[in-house]
Amino acid sequence: MVALPSLRGLQAFEAAARCGSFAAAAEELSVSAAAVSQLIRTVEEQMGRKLFLRVNRRAVLTDAGREMLPRLTTAFEEIGSVSRELGGAELRSRLVVSVPPSMAMGWLSTRLAKFVVGHGAVDIALRGEDDPVSFDHDLIDIRLSYGRSHYRDEVTEEIVRDAVYPVCAPGIAREIGSSESTLARLPLIHTDWGPTGASFPSWRNWFGAAGMAPGQAGQRGLSANSSRAALDLAISGLGVTLAQGIYCAEALEDGKLVRPVARALELSQTYCLTIPQRSIRREVVAAFRTWLTDECQRSVGSPSLIPR
Repeated sequence: MVALPSLRGLQAFEAAARCGSFAAAAEELSVSAAAVSQLIRTVEEQMGRKLFLRVNRRAVLTDAGREMLPRLTTAFEEIGSVSRELGGAELRSRLVVSVPPSMAMGWLSTRLAKFVVGHGAVDIALRGEDDPVSFDHDLIDIRLSYGRSHYRDEVTEEIVRDAVYPVCAPGIAREIGSSESTLARLPLIHTDWGPTGASFPSWRNWFGAAGMAPGQAGQRGLSANSSRAALDLAISGLGVTLAQGIYCAEALEDGKLVRPVARALELSQTYCLTIPQRSIRREVVAAFRTWLTDECQRSVGSPSLIPR
């Protein structure tokens, strides 16, 4: 009679495959990584099938492992659901969200409460960081990036294309009137993303699109190394900045900022969401993906960004 794999062994395999590493599975199961490895090796021997290949100290799922994973994940989720119903306890999901630093500081952080209210109990780890990120090392479940070239081996989808808009405090706008030519005489706020940052339109690009040569005005003025910081400087009345619609829409709707002129420049790339294979089937990840996509599209489509 063939011995059936133990429930503990199958649980170790499912956790390691879903989390992306034996170490992460060991932390989730409160055992050692060596114990996880031994449990999985026993399951492989009992089944007569390799579930992981050891490649350069990494464990990579085989075809057999990939075939088993979704069925086991569904089974353990159902077991967990039954246990919670019988025990009357609420199990909180954990979600690791990675976004660009400017989005973490003020845009997404002020909106997360809406997701928690709508979805229910969930522990969220919000990470503000530049590309590229390590999905497996940091157990990231979902990543928002500018452009889709960073993670070609993962499931990536384009969700929205943004633009940059000249924005300033209402007091500054009264000095401009509605003439584009007056912008060159006013203090400009520049955003410097550094040598590794994405290429966003600059004031020189904006003036070029308007058929004007800004001269030294295209270089003078305040400078910040994040979109959020540049936006705060503009709200403070220190000048005019080029801001992505996703960041400035709310301040425009609230009257903290105005668009002094209509000209905008579309960004060359789209914002994208990337979800690693181990997280694709998680209910909380799917719910957050839908919610975050809607929030991004709502900001970029704000009526305040439509020329009047």
